[in-house]
Amino acid sequence: MSAELPAGVPHPGQPAPDFALPSDSGEIVRLSDLRGKRVILYFYPKAMTSGCTVQACAFRDAMPQIEAKGAVVLGVSPDPVKDLVKFKQKENLNFPLLSDEDHAVAERYGVWGENSMYGRTYMGINRSQFIIDETGTIVDVDYKVAPKESAPEALEALG
Repeated sequence: MSAELPAGVPHPGQPAPDFALPSDSGEIVRLSDLRGKRVILYFYPKAMTSGCTVQACAFRDAMPQIEAKGAVVLGVSPDPVKDLVKFKQKENLNFPLLSDEDHAVAERYGVWGENSMYGRTYMGINRSQFIIDETGTIVDVDYKVAPKESAPEALEALG
């Protein structure tokens, strides 16, 4: 878990904000429908970019260990569903990707904010992940997680 979480980011012990988002399969995924399972909910900036590909493929490759711990993975980005479909197919991803085009869910999780790259400032996703237990309570938060560290840290948090 990140040492200090910024204001607006839900903390461990708090209920995970519920949501309903369209997935790459065209279905609506609701967090509340996953009660009884542990959830790795991760937010990433943009499909098919280098860091996001590294992160997604690490979750893909760790899926046997994640499933053995009774957990599922949900990846959330502001990309439209059509881009998520391409990303999932290209990288052979084995978990749902969710579209948060208006970034309302990212805002509720406190991960939509100011970023900078190459001297340019813009609003976007702060790559972060939340581990949610079977009751819908957040048990771990990793804010601004590195793409290569995301899956290993999630596995560690699952215990």
